[in-house]
Amino acid sequence: MPRRVLSDQLPRFLLGKHQLILTVNFTAFFSLVFLLMSVPFSHNAWFELGRGEAFVFTVIFYLLCLAVIVFSKILMYLHRNSERFTIIRYILWNASEILVVSLLYSFFTLEGDKFGIITLENVSFLRLFLGAAAYSTISLGIPYVLMAQYFMIEERDNTIRLMNYENVVSDTPIKPSDEKRITLFDNSGVLKFSISSDNLYFIESDDNYIQVWYTDISGEMKKYMLRCRLKTVEESFADSDLVRCHRKYIINIRKVRVLSSEKDGYAVELENDNTPRIPVSRTYEDAVLSRFNSRY
Repeated sequence: MPRRVLSDQLPRFLLGKHQLILTVNFTAFFSLVFLLMSVPFSHNAWFELGRGEAFVFTVIFYLLCLAVIVFSKILMYLHRNSERFTIIRYILWNASEILVVSLLYSFFTLEGDKFGIITLENVSFLRLFLGAAAYSTISLGIPYVLMAQYFMIEERDNTIRLMNYENVVSDTPIKPSDEKRITLFDNSGVLKFSISSDNLYFIESDDNYIQVWYTDISGEMKKYMLRCRLKTVEESFADSDLVRCHRKYIINIRKVRVLSSEKDGYAVELENDNTPRIPVSRTYEDAVLSRFNSRY
């Protein structure tokens, strides 16, 4: 994989709460089935279902590994908004989980041998660890890759649905050429919100939801929430007046009244006084300045 791609920011939908929970559940099931099936083909595997001390060791080891993965994913979720969370960091993070699980297996095996629960035949720690690393890479790496692929396909399908609003059933013809409209679907592909771009001010991210701030026919500022990712909106309306300015915000560049330089960077004020000042992060600074200067 090219270095430039590895240094790119990780798609945030891979770090959503729903996605991480599904990943942990699928990984727990996949790894348990794989390890139990691989026992007859390994000289150092001691997993056992039934009764006895080996079974107790198996349960304790499995629960500890599951706790490590859950704790790691919680930390990953808490750091999901970090601009430094790149693809390479995501790969190394998951690799560290495999390392910890491999060390746990080596420790349990050596301790089990010491107390007579597990029998080893002149196996060095290095050989034991390398074997555990190979099994851990398969039992954790494969489900991680499969789930990432699944979420990427799901995200692509949601993006396609979001862009394809010409096929929406309506009692009046939808004519994008006559009026620029922002039409939003939820993650299930159901049309939830449609508004003229003249009335939309900004969109705010709230985990796996977004809040759309707009004015109604009377000019009153309102907000609408639906389950959709900000990244999906950004990609779907890349050629529109909507511009990503922050990890939490997309603004309508036509509604920007003031773009001011501050100590920590730029911020925008929108035309409606009921909207807050919206920060512009350095990641999106050049894009916002370019769009603002070309328009004004």
